[in-house]
Amino acid sequence: MTDIAALVLSLPTRDSTVRMRIWRALKATGCGVLRDGVYLLPRDAAGFAVLSEVESQVRAAGGFAMTVDLGLREAAQQDHVRGLFGRNEQYGALIAEMGAVKRTVAGLGARKAAATTVRFQKAFEDLAAIDYFPGEARVQAAAALEAFQAEVRRFYSHGEPRPLGGRVERRDRKRFRGRLWATRRDLWIDRLASAWLIKRFIDKEARFAWIASPRACPKAAVGFDFDGAEFTHVGSHVTFEVLLASFGLEDDAALAAIGSLVHFLDAGGVPVADARGVETLMRGITQKARDDDERISKANGVFDHLYAAYCV
Repeated sequence: MTDIAALVLSLPTRDSTVRMRIWRALKATGCGVLRDGVYLLPRDAAGFAVLSEVESQVRAAGGFAMTVDLGLREAAQQDHVRGLFGRNEQYGALIAEMGAVKRTVAGLGARKAAATTVRFQKAFEDLAAIDYFPGEARVQAAAALEAFQAEVRRFYSHGEPRPLGGRVERRDRKRFRGRLWATRRDLWIDRLASAWLIKRFIDKEARFAWIASPRACPKAAVGFDFDGAEFTHVGSHVTFEVLLASFGLEDDAALAAIGSLVHFLDAGGVPVADARGVETLMRGITQKARDDDERISKANGVFDHLYAAYCV
């Protein structure tokens, strides 16, 4: 079991402001409460340094505080302490709220639906950050979040491809050399990443066409990331992941890591550490670039650096 520390404190002051400040600081870390005045936290928790800060605040207020290691030798003790960090109730409340709002998505409007998606995403990320012993509840919440995001896309993401059923078929890379590849214009994360993947790992002589609609796809072109395209979403996989599987690239750990990042930004689900930073870079690129050719040129550099970093 993860090493657990216990903050033991006693506040003689009746100053409600001090008590509230300390309570909020401890609550934000996701502490487990063993009893009144005894707060537990894994030593590898991101917010562990807060315990030292609380110690100082308590002493400054004339109270007593110290942090000690909690030696748990028996399985029953470990199970009891692990239970103090349970997030099932919080995950359950979040799942219930997402389910209720999901049933009304059609009437929210695009702007409110987008804002609600961001709110649910942040709520899940905040909860996951203090979920030190994750279990099935977290998995269920991630699935509910992904289902909510999919429902929002279904109503408000015009032009996004609908996932195909079945399995991804392995393709012969020789048949895709020197081809013209086509996808929807106004490129965003899945199409940007897929174009980079195609050029770097599948068809080094690839040329690209950015089309206004699937009907505008040239007959000789290989389409990707739109309904009717040769390569598009399959099941829960976004186009980038489908390309990886189609050309036997899924065993490349660095490409798989980029795939997880692209999946999160395009389809939601379990958060990926680097995703928000990459999203910010991509938004800057798409806003500043004059056209899709410039977007892909600049985005390629980001993905090249990501790949190099993940290869280390």
